[in-house]
Amino acid sequence: MTEENNPQEEKSTAEAGLSGFIQAAGVILAVSYPVLALSTGVRSIYQLFFKEGMTYYVPAILSGIAALCYLTATVGFVVKRRWAWKLSVGVLLFESFMTIVIGTLSYLSADLIGRTVWAHFGADYGYFPLIQPLLGLAWLIHPETLRVYNIDLPWRDRLPLPF
Repeated sequence: MTEENNPQEEKSTAEAGLSGFIQAAGVILAVSYPVLALSTGVRSIYQLFFKEGMTYYVPAILSGIAALCYLTATVGFVVKRRWAWKLSVGVLLFESFMTIVIGTLSYLSADLIGRTVWAHFGADYGYFPLIQPLLGLAWLIHPETLRVYNIDLPWRDRLPLPF
């Protein structure tokens, strides 16, 4: 009788490879990102379809893009696969870039940007849009996380584990 890879067994093996602190950080990110996605997504939908007198749609579209980023980034915190890790790293880098660009533009040209999740570096959301992708990237490139995801970066084994 041949044993095939059981997805549940792989998941428990992957989770066992993470220390308690790192595993908890991943769970927090996996919960907080969908909450932020829901918040920004509802804001975008409200502005696009229900808010009366909307004539300028850039803020609503930017909030919608942010919500999609948050949902997509969640995949890497939940799915312990190489492709999910790569997808999340890419999305978090994009999200960080957009937060900085839109945040800067919102101070330089407030009329152009309007009120969006990334305006003023996420001030309306407690600066989570600025901080959260950086925390997510730190979690994704942590040596324990890299081992669990089987990501072979040249410098991975040289990083000291502080925990």
